[in-house]
Amino acid sequence: MFEHIPAYAGDPILSLVEQFLRDERATKVNLSIGLFYDDDGNIPLLEPVQEAEDRLVAQHRARSYLPMDGDAEFREAARAYVFGDKHEAVTSHRIASVQAIGGSGALKLAADLVHRYFPQSEVWISQPTWDNHRAIFEAAGVKVNEYPYYDRENNRIRFDELLACIQTLPARSVVLMHPCCHNPTGMDLSHEQWQQLITVFKQNNLIAYLDMAYQGFGQGIEEDAWTVRAFAAAGLSCFVGSSFSKSFSWYGERAGALHVVCASAKEADCVLGQLKAIVRQIYSSPPVHGAAVVNMVLRDPILRTRWEQDVNHMRARIQEMRQVLQKIISAKVPGRNFDYFTQQQGMFSYTGLSAEQVDRLREEFAVYLVRSGRMCVAGLNHHNVEYVAQSMAQVLQE
Repeated sequence: MFEHIPAYAGDPILSLVEQFLRDERATKVNLSIGLFYDDDGNIPLLEPVQEAEDRLVAQHRARSYLPMDGDAEFREAARAYVFGDKHEAVTSHRIASVQAIGGSGALKLAADLVHRYFPQSEVWISQPTWDNHRAIFEAAGVKVNEYPYYDRENNRIRFDELLACIQTLPARSVVLMHPCCHNPTGMDLSHEQWQQLITVFKQNNLIAYLDMAYQGFGQGIEEDAWTVRAFAAAGLSCFVGSSFSKSFSWYGERAGALHVVCASAKEADCVLGQLKAIVRQIYSSPPVHGAAVVNMVLRDPILRTRWEQDVNHMRARIQEMRQVLQKIISAKVPGRNFDYFTQQQGMFSYTGLSAEQVDRLREEFAVYLVRSGRMCVAGLNHHNVEYVAQSMAQVLQE
């Protein structure tokens, strides 16, 4: 019956993780998947998150179904986390928010909504971007195109080309962008560049999908939300995907949200209703536990203060590893500029390594990167950064 179904080639990142786990070399380093590790190489369980979970478990609550759009308190807290509770778009009730199964779930809900109610629209993603951006929208039946973003040779953003491309797009095109901590390059636009894009979006009646999976890992929790809030303040209708996987070190709980900024409260009600219908057709309702923990931390002043300190610590550790790597590899490869390691932001860095050099790193040194040259900086620590820098220097010089 199923003989006609082809084998799955595998996800390029998750397949690397499987290969890494099978690797028996003691020196192996996993810099492929987007996970934050502490300096001992462990995924941390944040104390305020654990305390919130302990409180919830102690309540012995029944696990009934949530509404299709998720827990109301979580949706409100998640909306305030992204937009601030005093933002005009929030106080005027023109944001439709649903609890999503992580950032990927938010993308899926938006993709289905676009396919259903914007059937002529196409999606534009940055070159490069996270592979699943293309996969999710194409699976929903939406055509996906690319706009220029990153200059690999000079390690910079191709902003003039990006802007020129966006200016040519037909009305109601959906443009997927990263408000902070661009995945995979780590190169973010300036506020001035965002303002130029906002003007074009408004003039050309374009729709942004702002995928914010790393809020707090760039400049700070409030600072990283600047772009999203600027789009909403400009009166633009847009999608905003938000994930708590990274900032809460809460990956497997799949706690996320999709926010759709609309022109009016009436529009938001209609959008919310259709998102609920889409949820019902896919998985009926979201899970309870992960979002409940996030909601408690965001609402409890003491827990939130401690959690924000944890986020600041995680961000500082990533920045420190960037600086240490840049310093060591600059000494080992004289005459070459590695300043881009410290100019990039967030968990990821484009190393400048070719696919062949990445293969050598994996095969000869047990250092695992994605073949595009993307490295998860959060996988570096004081125990392995010297070895990683030496390995990279060797493949760069041979």
